[in-house]
Amino acid sequence: MGPCEEKLYKFLKEKNSSAELLIFDKSCHSVSEAAKTAKANPEDFIKSICIVDKNEDMIVAIVKGKDRTSTSRIAKSLNIERPRIATPKEILSKTGYPCGGIPPFGYNAKFLIDPKVMEKETVYGGGGSERALVKISTSELKRINNGKIIKVSK
Repeated sequence: MGPCEEKLYKFLKEKNSSAELLIFDKSCHSVSEAAKTAKANPEDFIKSICIVDKNEDMIVAIVKGKDRTSTSRIAKSLNIERPRIATPKEILSKTGYPCGGIPPFGYNAKFLIDPKVMEKETVYGGGGSERALVKISTSELKRINNGKIIKVSK
């Protein structure tokens, strides 16, 4: 277990979470890679899209793996100026996790969960590195990141 997975594992323990941290010897960077590696349905995957507002605060849009995020929809829902996608450097600095392994919780951000995500009972998301996933119920996801259910997908 690398340092990022270990940090996420500790967070899950501190929050008394039922989520499972799954670590593999293969890449889980893309939805197709992750589904193949985890032997799971691609429809069960989510991604955490890191966005920053004009104050450089982190917003994380959680969408289904095949969906795209709408920054204009986020701006309208939060009544803010249109935010922008964070750079890999900003993501690492603000979340402590590298691109390709961003978990949908465990760091300081405003979490927005697309309603389509909540249609699933259990989902897989980033587990802290390109070789790790977290398997979590959507009700636990909402609890652990204190997310708002807002349509953020295109």
